[in-house]
Amino acid sequence: MKITRVETFAIAPRWVFCRVETDDGLVGWGEPVVEGRAATVQAAVEELTDLLIGQDPRRIEDLWQIMTKATFYRGGPVLSSAVAGIDQALWDILGRSLGVPVHQLLGGAVRDRVRVYGWIGGDDPQAVADAAREQIENGLTALKMNASGRMSPMPTVREMDEVVHRVASVREAVGDDNDIAIDFHGRVGVATARQLVQQVAPLRPFFVEEAVLPEHTHRLGEVVAASTVPLACGERLYSRAEFLPVLQAGVAVVQPDLSHAGGISEVRRIASLAETFGASLAPHCPLGPLSLAASLQVAFATPNFLIQEQSIGIHYNVGADMFDYLLDTAPLQFTNGLIERWDTPGLGVSIDETAVRAAAEQGHRWRSPVWRHDDGSFAEW
Repeated sequence: MKITRVETFAIAPRWVFCRVETDDGLVGWGEPVVEGRAATVQAAVEELTDLLIGQDPRRIEDLWQIMTKATFYRGGPVLSSAVAGIDQALWDILGRSLGVPVHQLLGGAVRDRVRVYGWIGGDDPQAVADAAREQIENGLTALKMNASGRMSPMPTVREMDEVVHRVASVREAVGDDNDIAIDFHGRVGVATARQLVQQVAPLRPFFVEEAVLPEHTHRLGEVVAASTVPLACGERLYSRAEFLPVLQAGVAVVQPDLSHAGGISEVRRIASLAETFGASLAPHCPLGPLSLAASLQVAFATPNFLIQEQSIGIHYNVGADMFDYLLDTAPLQFTNGLIERWDTPGLGVSIDETAVRAAAEQGHRWRSPVWRHDDGSFAEW
């Protein structure tokens, strides 16, 4: 079996799909994208194609090693995301060629179902409370919210109190039987993060995510030491090497993204590394159905898995949503906050190629918002 063609499709709302075709007609799909840098990742996939055409797609580890190391300059979100989508597609092909799901190739299932959570937007306490109730009514048992909107470099007392008030309104709305994760989104400094994790602790968050920016992970241990709340991070980390210091700092939950952190191959290794530190895996996934399917395949086979993010109905998805490019949406549907394990070969989802090609004719040019402080300087989004 040989790889004969690799294609990418930029499709609304902000995704890129990758299609890998073989000489015997097998096709695998993956999702390589950096949100806001879709065209850049497409170019990286096209460059990697030189290493793939004519190769056996079933030699996944060998191809992963070559794609990540056969250049003097390595790493970074663009390359690791390009590799991630291709890696997903190669696992999809291997599973389809053998007639088994990817989780079976990873050693077999360790669970029958996966708990999932959803994200809620809104800045006003009443708005986030209403959004939280809606998510619970839609069948989830856990959700994630932003701690704040734009924050001052050194937040005022009012700004700090507003964070607590927002979280308190959501806790009151969903009760004590449902979980709330709080995303700081790297919007506050280390000193502020240390204060905030203490102030929200009485509301019993499931975890606090990205308390500091990824470039400040050398100070993450200070926040861990100040917190009784489990800390999570990893959506902007892309390799085992980058996860090692945050695990050494004491994070409780790692959040690699299957479309950013080298795909199934590398995330599986990150999960194993986390297990040696007693940390759990909760993959980041605000993207499309292929990224989610790949995440779930890892979740089915990973002992220290905790919970899975999913983006059904997320506010980013303008113009298209999770199920618009699938022939069968059943595998990704959840009931009582759980997605049941399935045994369909490969990633286990069927892509509507006609819909994908049609959407790619329009493409997208999604960009992250650019925020500024009152003085006109850049603010973290």
